[in-house]
Amino acid sequence: MNRPPRLPAGFRERIDHFYAARVQGAWDGRWIFEGSIPGPGSVCVTNNDYLALAHDRRITCAMTRALASRGSATLMSGVFLADGDPQALLEQRLAAHLGYPTGVLCQSGWAANAGLLQTIAGPDTPVYVDVLAHMSLWAGARSAGATVHPFRHNDPGHLARLVARHGRGVVLVDSVYSTDGSVSPLAEIAASSRAADCVLVVDESHSLGTHGPRGAGMVAELGISENVHFITASLSKAFAGRAGIIAAGEPRFARYFKMSSYPAIFSSTLLPHDVAGLAAALDVVRAEQWRRDRLHQVAALVRGGLIDTGLNLRDSRSQIVSIEAGGEREVMRLRDDLEREGIFGSVFCPPATVRRRSMVRLSLHAALTDVDAERIVVACRAVVGASRRPPASARRLLRASTGSGLLAGKARD
Repeated sequence: MNRPPRLPAGFRERIDHFYAARVQGAWDGRWIFEGSIPGPGSVCVTNNDYLALAHDRRITCAMTRALASRGSATLMSGVFLADGDPQALLEQRLAAHLGYPTGVLCQSGWAANAGLLQTIAGPDTPVYVDVLAHMSLWAGARSAGATVHPFRHNDPGHLARLVARHGRGVVLVDSVYSTDGSVSPLAEIAASSRAADCVLVVDESHSLGTHGPRGAGMVAELGISENVHFITASLSKAFAGRAGIIAAGEPRFARYFKMSSYPAIFSSTLLPHDVAGLAAALDVVRAEQWRRDRLHQVAALVRGGLIDTGLNLRDSRSQIVSIEAGGEREVMRLRDDLEREGIFGSVFCPPATVRRRSMVRLSLHAALTDVDAERIVVACRAVVGASRRPPASARRLLRASTGSGLLAGKARD
């Protein structure tokens, strides 16, 4: 059997450099993401299933029924979908859930952001992006050939000064920032963008489902949709699915997007079982407020308990709590120390972070118990050499939450 060729030497240099500089140099021959295997009793906070829906039987049964049906998958570009197709109906349901007249489903959150920027920006469009905004927004602006003007994280004043200098354009922010859990001052950003006649895009990947009335997100919670032109989101977080959504205030946008966005034109539609699962997830997200209540309670317990640990929580005000370690060797040690205490988080390092600011991210979720929250706090205190006993603030929060009436047991269904 013939063997495929290796890359010529000049083309292998990038790969060789990666293994030499990072795997052997920075990581001492280990793979940075390979830690221990969680055992019985471990607290796993490694994924973004914030509402604990990934194994919900209502969702998995809907997906199973779709797989077992005799209908065939529509393996073609979404531009060919009829208005009554299940995917088209779900697009409108999701848009209505967000309070917008139209929506478009994409293969992923990355495809949604990259495709959106390609269709609304160009070489003559200034794009203003928060320095911590998701890389898909940066990539979309660059693919459009736009001039990118980064502004300081969560600094509406700096944004306003840049817009005054370079002119109206497109403003890009996350509602909740995925690396550190900080929350955007959306009301101020929206007011500043409107005053400058800019288009505002808000990525709600980490707030859709977890915040707002019936999980409609932070834009809906703040009542500022009249100032936000587009909401985007990955549905692989609270919706426990696999797709991206764009909600638009311009009713004609969906068809324009499907004929203009390369990710839309040159990718197939979602598969029927993915559509069925997301439709079922939307029902659960809208109906079960207790999941959001429980998520926010757990997040408050952990954040409150870590206030006095001396750890750098990077201004988290959400269910994402990140502990900054420094360089890549340091974050591997931090991860290993936490895993020895039974706490399993996710390593974030370049290119997801800047150099010397690697971190372990704890993605809290509604299935965590009060005991789990206390274990996270105790483990983090132990890692920094402090007492294993949670601080008084955490103990008060834990006592207040006991017997609170929230259906914590349901979170494990």
